[in-house]
Amino acid sequence: MTTPEASMVHGLKAAPKDLPSLDRLLSSPRAGELIGQHGHQFVAKRARALLDGLRSSALAGTLELAELALPSLAERLSERCAQDLAPRMRAVINLTGTVLHTNLGRALLADEALGHVMAMMVGPNNLEFDLSTGGRGDRDSMVEALLCEITGAEAATVVNNNAAAVLLSIAALAGGREVIVSRGELVEIGGAFRMPDVMAAAGARLVEVGTTNRTHAADYERAIGANTAMLMKVHTSNYAIQGFTSAVDEAELAPIAHAKGLPLVTDLGSGSLVDLAQWGLPREPLPQEMLKAGCDVVTFSGDKLLGGPQAGLIVGSKAQIQRIRKFPMKRALRMSKLPLAALEATLRLYLQPERLARDLPTLRLLTRPVAEIQAQALRLQAPLAQALSPRFVVSLSEMQGQIGSGSLPVDVLPSAGLVIAPAGTSKKGLGTALDELARALRSLPLPVLGRVQQDQLWLDLRCLDRQEADFLAQLPALREALA
Repeated sequence: MTTPEASMVHGLKAAPKDLPSLDRLLSSPRAGELIGQHGHQFVAKRARALLDGLRSSALAGTLELAELALPSLAERLSERCAQDLAPRMRAVINLTGTVLHTNLGRALLADEALGHVMAMMVGPNNLEFDLSTGGRGDRDSMVEALLCEITGAEAATVVNNNAAAVLLSIAALAGGREVIVSRGELVEIGGAFRMPDVMAAAGARLVEVGTTNRTHAADYERAIGANTAMLMKVHTSNYAIQGFTSAVDEAELAPIAHAKGLPLVTDLGSGSLVDLAQWGLPREPLPQEMLKAGCDVVTFSGDKLLGGPQAGLIVGSKAQIQRIRKFPMKRALRMSKLPLAALEATLRLYLQPERLARDLPTLRLLTRPVAEIQAQALRLQAPLAQALSPRFVVSLSEMQGQIGSGSLPVDVLPSAGLVIAPAGTSKKGLGTALDELARALRSLPLPVLGRVQQDQLWLDLRCLDRQEADFLAQLPALREALA
């Protein structure tokens, strides 16, 4: 076999016979270090894959003989090991201007929630054990009392997300029968989650009433028949119809349902537990208001405006919640101990509402003063401009962000940030320059995500709450990446 170390001739192509054996590669000093770190089986599998790839390149006539130097191969093996062990889920810096970004994990967990999760993960816990009786317990009991106190419900249960909460409620209360919904509330949210499809999956038959823009109480009354199982309201949080509109609210609909012995179910989606208007934010309907209006079951999300982990919360009357809890599908949709611990700790924060804007990250970010964001932008402008000079210029700008995750889609959040524009670049080259910059920001150890707008890259700083030092620490790496 030709010895690559002795044949470093630039441009000389390698043949398959020039590749070192697997044993020779694994016996190199660097491979030995890798085996000590990760074990022989892990390293050998990647070494074999590396050599197989090189063999294919050699057969295609595209492999340089110089690439087969043993130190070079060992370094490539090291890179492959590191790449395969790197986590796919990574923390990022969200400078998009959307606080509850569906693609970026939505709500951030509070310190109390993180601490409780860690405490419950490192050892056994009483997830389904009743410490008072010594017998088997119910995992719903970890949060049911909290939900009842906060919302005023008689009973509560939880599942792994709000789509599951809606599906389970319909299946348990209306499987094989009819559910009446206004045509204007047949929403579709992200991931093609459509209310008519949910009805079908739950085994219920959808009965549409009214029109897209106007539905009246009489429409519901006329539609109720012998096979009707329930009436349902769906909060259209992810779109708005304006103009000549009419809808029947829960307070008016509840007597109609109850006069026929039917439950009224409402899905609030985002699920705020406090009136956001007290902080100058747009108001959302509250579960406690829906229950007072006469709803028998209210479903809402845990990881949107509530500010907790992904969860579907179901509150309502004792009789209807019991039917839902006993339905066989409930077990398939139940929450595991990790999000349940986070949910419990998050709900406990709501027992001290005066502290919410400080202790709940979602609310803290939504209520962050614009003057504070502007001051931060001023601090960061010069360091960022220095890192991007001379290829880009950085300026301060007022901005408009949004809450996100289908919550209050037409409302905006006044904000501030940094606008980056290519320096001296023709109109034709703007896109390429901005793509390169966005890619360099995404490639940082802690990726930075902004938004491209008006042929510029905008970095909205509303969510740069506790990550300013992390952002600044990466600027040398950004400058090097764009050099």
